[in-house]
Amino acid sequence: MADSSNSKSNPLIQLITPSPTKGGWHAAIFIIFVEFAERFAYQGLAGNLITYLTNVLNGPITTAAKNVNTWVGVSSLFPLLGGFVADSYLGRFNTIVMSSLIYLLGMIFLTLSVSALKSKTLFFVALYVLSIGDGGHKPCVQTFAADQFDEDSPEEKEAKSSFFNWWYLGIVAGSTAAVFVVIYLQVN
Repeated sequence: MADSSNSKSNPLIQLITPSPTKGGWHAAIFIIFVEFAERFAYQGLAGNLITYLTNVLNGPITTAAKNVNTWVGVSSLFPLLGGFVADSYLGRFNTIVMSSLIYLLGMIFLTLSVSALKSKTLFFVALYVLSIGDGGHKPCVQTFAADQFDEDSPEEKEAKSSFFNWWYLGIVAGSTAAVFVVIYLQVN
């Protein structure tokens, strides 16, 4: 028989010890609010993009529609790259942090391009920087949030199931609020 002091130093036994406490609802609620804000920003921008391209940049509506469709298409494809980067290189958390910083940078560029600098080139660069940031965020945030609940605890497992309902509500509420609030502000 092995003595107990020897088994405490055995690395295999250390690997099966319980993991530290997860973030639970505290982390999940924060993630839901971040998702709400991200969807509000994206849908608010997407909902007014044709209007901006035609009324402010004075482009023809066909060119504006082409530009919006291209941007939405690129934004829809970048999560494939973001998921690959997260799974192969950075991990979900690091990918979320990096993509959030890229998304913030895109929003700063966008704000500067329509206010202080009034640069059409910077405007389009900002749109695609937002696409890159969104591409890293989308494939990682839901599973990262689900990781905040301990699968071994029945209460946490039930909370995890409930989280997905609240998470989706945050997405829908953010998108809906963007369409109504931003358009209301634009009209008035």
